[in-house]
Amino acid sequence: MTDTEIVIIGAGLAGLGAAAAARDAGRRAVVLEASGRVGGRAWTTGPPQFGGQWFDMGAIWFHDAEHNPLTGIAQAAGDTLLCSDALRQELTFVGDRPATPVELAEYAAAWPRFEAKADALLADRGDVPLAEVARHLPDDPWAATVEAWEGPVICAADADQFSALDWRRNALGGSNLVPDGGIGAFVARRLTGGLDIRLRTPARTVRWGGPGGRVTVETDAGTLTAGACIVTVSTGVLGSGALCFDPALPAVVTDAVHDLPMGLAIKVVLGATGPDRLGLASHTSVDRRVGQSGDVLMPVQCWPFGRDYVQGWIGGSPAWELARLGQAACVDFAVSYLRRLFGGRVDRLFGGGASLVTQWDQDPWIRGAYCYATPGHADARHTLAAPVSGGHLMFAGEACHVGFAGTVAGAWISGQRAARTAIAALGDVAPVATRAALSGTGRFSGPA
Repeated sequence: MTDTEIVIIGAGLAGLGAAAAARDAGRRAVVLEASGRVGGRAWTTGPPQFGGQWFDMGAIWFHDAEHNPLTGIAQAAGDTLLCSDALRQELTFVGDRPATPVELAEYAAAWPRFEAKADALLADRGDVPLAEVARHLPDDPWAATVEAWEGPVICAADADQFSALDWRRNALGGSNLVPDGGIGAFVARRLTGGLDIRLRTPARTVRWGGPGGRVTVETDAGTLTAGACIVTVSTGVLGSGALCFDPALPAVVTDAVHDLPMGLAIKVVLGATGPDRLGLASHTSVDRRVGQSGDVLMPVQCWPFGRDYVQGWIGGSPAWELARLGQAACVDFAVSYLRRLFGGRVDRLFGGGASLVTQWDQDPWIRGAYCYATPGHADARHTLAAPVSGGHLMFAGEACHVGFAGTVAGAWISGQRAARTAIAALGDVAPVATRAALSGTGRFSGPA
């Protein structure tokens, strides 16, 4: 493996964003990817048990599409973007019955009340666990439901372990768009052109702080030296010690990794074995009012795109526990959950049918879904994104962005910013290749 200007570890959205920024600046970059594919947690498959139809195992949406840089890339390429908000119908249960119009109005009003209480607590006490918000709304029958959505479901973390300040800083608005064919397929199709990506080449050790900031990366395929290194692996991988640094990283960096642990979200998919559709139209999103903080909320999307399955989301500590128990336990939990809402017809409809359970906890190159900030440590995202060794060593990813944390957009933007800093650290070193020269060398390969 030969020298390059920038070595990038990880071909998820952050790594691809960094490599694209280097390419556009006429700088030579090599991307080292441990797995056999690009995209990281943006991964589209075609499960045979569901007829090979495209299915996103991880990331699904372009969040806040009006401000999301990936939206423009997709539109410029002529890709079809589906508006999930327009497709979706919603059904909320109170106990085993649908909520009344009055209850739905109360539910809608609970969200701004919850946000206002969070803002008041943050202004008065500084950062607090997200669970403090519902505790200060004891008479609001919907506060625990909002907490369950914003903590375990959306941010993959229990509300008592999650920074309310981090939650507020990363609140998203706007539209949620779905690239037709899957977001992982979009990434592989549109975001890899002209990039030198070495698949199945896990980095093992990063030796940084050499002469002039030089960095050496040791891999199973050999050693690569560069003027700068951008590390885009998850905080789960960083915290595991699977990637070694010599010398050891500064304490502020390791502390930031510790303060940004990985959450977990599981998708459980159940295939129908008969014509019953539970009386629900395609794209019906089902949730329920939870009784108290800590109760499990599993939102369910029913019959997406007219397909013959439903998919539920389970996040936070219940997801970790179910993951430890195995796929059969996940399926049993999902069926039992639906039975409480729809009765015994659920067993007849899904019994013996096809199923799928995502397993991001078992992926050694990911180790979870995405990270969250623990209470009092919302600034850890800024700390982790800060330059090390004068910008010759950078970290990027969804963990390093404030505003789009936990999203593919946040990872992409973070990677691009890290690349600009790394390029500046290279100083007046002449680019070794022009963009035109690089455009003919982009490749996916095995070990170099």
